[in-house]
Amino acid sequence: MSISEENITRIYLDDKEFILIGTAHVSKKSAEQVKEVIEYEQPDSVCVELDQQRYQSIKDGNKWQDTDIFHVIKQKKATLLLVNMVISSFQKRMAKQMGIKPGQEMIQGIESADETGATLVLADRNIQITFARIWGNLGAWGKAKLLMQIVLSIFSNEKISEEELEKLKSKDMLDAMLQDFTENFPRLKKPLIDERDQYLSQKIKEAPGKKIVAVLGAAHVPGIKEQIHKDHNLDRLTQRPPKSKVPKLIGWAIPLFIISIIVYTFMSNPAAGTQQTISWILWNGSFSAIGAAIALGHPFAVLTAFIAAPITSLNPLIAAGWFAGFVQAYFRRPNVKDFENLSEDVSSVKGFWDNKVTRILLIIVLANIGSSLGTAIGGADVIRVFLENL
Repeated sequence: MSISEENITRIYLDDKEFILIGTAHVSKKSAEQVKEVIEYEQPDSVCVELDQQRYQSIKDGNKWQDTDIFHVIKQKKATLLLVNMVISSFQKRMAKQMGIKPGQEMIQGIESADETGATLVLADRNIQITFARIWGNLGAWGKAKLLMQIVLSIFSNEKISEEELEKLKSKDMLDAMLQDFTENFPRLKKPLIDERDQYLSQKIKEAPGKKIVAVLGAAHVPGIKEQIHKDHNLDRLTQRPPKSKVPKLIGWAIPLFIISIIVYTFMSNPAAGTQQTISWILWNGSFSAIGAAIALGHPFAVLTAFIAAPITSLNPLIAAGWFAGFVQAYFRRPNVKDFENLSEDVSSVKGFWDNKVTRILLIIVLANIGSSLGTAIGGADVIRVFLENL
């Protein structure tokens, strides 16, 4: 018996043999090939492109019903959770189209390792560290551009054939894809691809035994082929980027500047000061409330956004969306069914608005975006009135 060598890369280093399987994360053929290769090769170790957090979610079956939505809001993780769901929705839709579970090849790798008695190695870097390093490498424009790209790609109705998915695993297509990726987001490629290539290659190299099978997304195979011949410091690759003090300074400087202008105007011209205050309240409150209303928030959540935004915009430690989200969660608290249906609901635009969990997250994010717009417009109007009354 022999196996197909398509999408398989063999590397011999010292006295070890490394067998890299380049997979498409939502391809039936990838999962079948993983099973076939591990059963045939009988490796000492199987490395999978998962970290402990993602591995645990596979084992637990994504126990969303255990999630405390109030805790998510308090921990300021609503935006991150929403972005995660938006990103995963695209993969879920493709997987549903193909009739398989997302990441089936990783699940197959775990199962086959257990069946053959191989040591399972979780070879990927912690996803939160990767996100932190991605976010830290992007400027304000880069962050806005990335989020826009994600949203546009997720909410498109474009269908991808399995044949096209399989083509993504060919080296020519892959090189072209990475080149395009680098041009669009040059800062993003380093933490998302290059650093993880280094981390994965080191973990694969350190896997116990003489024969190691690694189940990887095809995009990582070229980099790992190069990086596995070098030694990499895992501690350095898992450091969170230091937080810049500039955003915090700007966050406090703007409200202090606005407050100073309003106070000064009140002292010299009370009528103009009153005009500034009303303008600040209306612009901030209205835009934040519109954001909450777009997310179909409860009337009290919309009202809360309106009341909170003019105040929270003057304090960078709090945000209007959090308060609106708390109120929405109080009046429309998600039940177990909402959490259980999350995986299915996030696969459509309608589902994001229908599910009580994602609606809360949308309210938080859109109310905060509205408040930011209101701050910019309201602040400009406050300055205009100030200059007119000099």
